[in-house]
Amino acid sequence: MLLYAILRIIDTVRCTIDLMSRLNKTRRRIWEKNGSGLKRKTDYLATEEPLEIRLSAGGETRTAAITMRTPGNDYELAAGFLFNEGLISEKEQIAQITYCVGSNRNLQEYNSLEVQLRLGSLPELPQLDRHFFMNSACGICGATMLDDLRDRGLVDVPQGIQIDEAVLNRLPGELRKAQHLFESTGGLHAAALFDVDGTLLALREDIGRHNALDKLIGWGLLQNELPFSKNILMVSGRASYELLQKAISASAPLFCAVSAPSSLAAEIASEFGITLVGFLREDRYNVYTRRERILT
Repeated sequence: MLLYAILRIIDTVRCTIDLMSRLNKTRRRIWEKNGSGLKRKTDYLATEEPLEIRLSAGGETRTAAITMRTPGNDYELAAGFLFNEGLISEKEQIAQITYCVGSNRNLQEYNSLEVQLRLGSLPELPQLDRHFFMNSACGICGATMLDDLRDRGLVDVPQGIQIDEAVLNRLPGELRKAQHLFESTGGLHAAALFDVDGTLLALREDIGRHNALDKLIGWGLLQNELPFSKNILMVSGRASYELLQKAISASAPLFCAVSAPSSLAAEIASEFGITLVGFLREDRYNVYTRRERILT
């Protein structure tokens, strides 16, 4: 009986993973202009669906956020979001994460999950009023000012690591090679974690920039890989305030972006001691703060 139960659990997990992998891209018939005329073809689009994150503790349940995301790694997304917003500080505060199943299990679309906390009651959640709906491209999720970050107890990142310029130049190529969903859809952002030798440790993709980084940091939290104090974070798009805020939460000392940083991203990087690199593409890049970590 025990073996049968274990096999049932394995089969359920396998089916769930298979379903989520199918949902992260959607087939669609389109017309393609090629040369002198239009022709029909099948294309793949990055899937965008809502995910409700619900918190439960002490017999109470409350919706914390609704975000538009690409299905997949949803547990990591929820854990990373809660960690980055300062609602939890360690993995042990999470009792379990489960999808919310309605009365008809056959209609379950994996668009709502519940995070059960090991607390006597729900924490104070006034800041979540700002996050009740997070658009995947809004760039305002979790936005607070620098003083608010200090009030949350966030501190300067560690100063110890350095990276060779040759390694830095390899990162964009390594990032692109690992973006498997981007290759088939062309519509996803990526967040990746590297060590100082340029080895890719983990990568997550999503239609939203902040979702991709939440997923990556959520992976680190659930796999006991936090803090990222000896690693490099890299994103496929621009460096914005909310992404640097998440990098501080994960204690990442070096943040690289393929595109430009915003002015507030540079300000927060300088304030908290992060080396911020933008326009990182093959043999060119700009360093906006703390250049001493890059060996040229």
